[in-house]
Amino acid sequence: MEKQTAGRKALGDFAPQFAALNDDVLFGEIWAKETELSPKLRSIVTVSALVGKGTAGDALRYHLQTARKHGVTKEEMAALLTHLAFYAGWPNAWAAFPVAREIYADADASEGRGGFFGLGEPNDAYARYFTGQSYLKVLSQPGNPLPVCNVTFAPGCRNFWHIHHAKQGGGQVIICVDGAGWYQEEGKAPRSLNPGDIVEIPEGVKHWHGAKRNSWFSHLAFEIPGTEAGTEWCGPVTEEEYPQ
Repeated sequence: MEKQTAGRKALGDFAPQFAALNDDVLFGEIWAKETELSPKLRSIVTVSALVGKGTAGDALRYHLQTARKHGVTKEEMAALLTHLAFYAGWPNAWAAFPVAREIYADADASEGRGGFFGLGEPNDAYARYFTGQSYLKVLSQPGNPLPVCNVTFAPGCRNFWHIHHAKQGGGQVIICVDGAGWYQEEGKAPRSLNPGDIVEIPEGVKHWHGAKRNSWFSHLAFEIPGTEAGTEWCGPVTEEEYPQ
């Protein structure tokens, strides 16, 4: 997390101790402990506390902006404030909505997607093997013997039927990290996927995976090492094959 200096800028000459506690302890130590609570979760907790106290000034605006920066989507923020209305008071939520709406005014549909690992870039290199828009974020270092990527599918997006080939070893493991999607092997019923679900895909099995029609979907993809490994791309998943 970037170093916080707002306290010293605003109050360094008037209340230096308070400014130091704000910048060095609250943000420098508490917010920096990302292994205990992710920045996104800390933002959700902080916004909830401020709305619950009826705080609708600069503090709420700053933390709404920070929540967006930390990956809280427009849809998630609207759902959060709606939920808080029942527990923190209807007027408090009403007061927060205009500020949130202003902050998220230019948000597009892909913002905040990709789960913990982030969205990545448009998957242009493999676009010809996908129906719809996909995104790719490579997580492993170049030359790593176990390539790992985070693949994100926009609603309705799926890859073509394909097969992972290898003379020895090979195959793939995918772990769902965000949204809802499908995995299907040829001749079998589609399997619904949600965060935490794991699919082990053997070498030589024809299959496809992708998002559900009305949901974004992200999964980690682990390429299992093998000799003479490669992917055979087959035809697209037709509308008749794609689950409703």
